[in-house]
Amino acid sequence: MKKDLPLNIVEDISVAVVLETESPTTKVWNVYLINEKNAALQNVLVSSKGYGIKDGKEVKTTILRHFIGDMEAKTSQKIEAIDPQVFGLTNEYWLSYYIDGTIYDKKYVFLPESIVDENMIKIPLVNKPGVMIGGTN
Repeated sequence: MKKDLPLNIVEDISVAVVLETESPTTKVWNVYLINEKNAALQNVLVSSKGYGIKDGKEVKTTILRHFIGDMEAKTSQKIEAIDPQVFGLTNEYWLSYYIDGTIYDKKYVFLPESIVDENMIKIPLVNKPGVMIGGTN
């Protein structure tokens, strides 16, 4: 039964949409996984998808799966590039990983229009501007 499973709470792990580079004509955005834990993560898997309404029509992006493998403590890892055209959609990232043989998972959801200048902070371990969900804040 689900109630009998242990609560494996995910802490100190974030997903961030990061502004990599900016020129007068273009901005390059990437999505990062941020491990602020003092422990390494094993067998890290992230799936991503976008969905919502755009121009009055229901839109769903392809589900992408990214196997990152092992990730050292206090590091960041690029998951994927992201097109600003999907910022108006709900962008969902489902993370699964192991620590010492115990599985953890968590869903990170960027709501439509949440990736805007007003929500940008300096992303830890990446040291670039972006919008982050999770972590220690």
